[in-house]
Amino acid sequence: MSRARLFGSLCGLVFLLNLARIVFAPLLDVFITEFAIGEATAGLIATLVWVGSASLRLPTGWVLTKVPRHRVVVASGVVLTASSAFAATAMTVPHLMAGAFLMGVASGIYFVSANPLLSELYPSRIGRVMGIHGAASQIAAVIAAPFVALSLLVDWRLALWVIAAGAALGTAYTWLAAKGTEMPTAGRADREFVAGALSEWRIIITALALVGAAVFVWQGVFNFYELYMQSKGLSDRTAGTMLTLVFAAGVPAFYVGGDLADRFPHVPYLLGIVGTFAACLLALTLVDGLLALVAVTVLLGFVVHALFPAADTYLLDTLPDSTRGSAYAVFSSVWMLTQSLGSSIVGLFLEHDYSYDTVFATAALCLGATIVVLAVLERAGRLPS
Repeated sequence: MSRARLFGSLCGLVFLLNLARIVFAPLLDVFITEFAIGEATAGLIATLVWVGSASLRLPTGWVLTKVPRHRVVVASGVVLTASSAFAATAMTVPHLMAGAFLMGVASGIYFVSANPLLSELYPSRIGRVMGIHGAASQIAAVIAAPFVALSLLVDWRLALWVIAAGAALGTAYTWLAAKGTEMPTAGRADREFVAGALSEWRIIITALALVGAAVFVWQGVFNFYELYMQSKGLSDRTAGTMLTLVFAAGVPAFYVGGDLADRFPHVPYLLGIVGTFAACLLALTLVDGLLALVAVTVLLGFVVHALFPAADTYLLDTLPDSTRGSAYAVFSSVWMLTQSLGSSIVGLFLEHDYSYDTVFATAALCLGATIVVLAVLERAGRLPS
């Protein structure tokens, strides 16, 4: 019962942490107007959240060899509380960028510490636990656009103040739940950060090759999804609904994707997900009309969000106790840094007058080509699993 209570508290905390990362996407057009900036600068604000999420993952991995995982999780909540309040007071673009970066830092600290903790709390059900935890995170993405819309009735800063208040309460409850829980001992053997990570380099590189390009593309797609839908002739309100649909499809996708990750061979399963994502993205650039766009949007959202629990399950289920925290921190850091660049790169191409369809179709074709190469390597037995 105590582990279930802690798991529930972590699901609540991850909801707030992901909301902090996603909330900037529906605010981009507000920032463009209020701060008189271009699409590339707006994209950079969103990018900084993800750069922040990547920045301290390696140092956090080292901290986890010295400090229990649950204490680091609580520290991430403290950082989120302070950084959200800081961002809410922004009057200049540099101030806002700094706040966005620090909110991302909080999420990075959390995921590097919480995911190994969850895999050790429930070692026989890693995929399912990752899926439920991810679904809780995804609910935040679903409500981000309407949440921002409601806050705009008062002021966009209200959204950040609500996150700060929620984070303070969630962190306090997680600390109390952790105090009453007997923690697993599996992570105690992971005490050599560099040696642990280096010993698992083949698995880390394989995981990055499988999912790195896909999440890079996805970052560029979802941060500009509303504007992309507007370019296809949809109204502002309908475009916002489409972004919500993308994330809503991810709620069942996390659960189903995590559950299937426990059942299927990890590498072929990941290849199938990424290949399907590339096909869906290409289809999105070829269709018009509301019904077709809704259908492809839902399918795209489901497929891409199934990727995240599958990737985590591959790493956390494959890595041994003695290296899990260290190796996962390295993978997570590089993976997050890879995807963090997606928004600014897409914004840069758009400012150079490339169309959304051209940028996204090219990305889908390149992604498909990488999957073909990796599939050949997998069939030849060259990828560790």
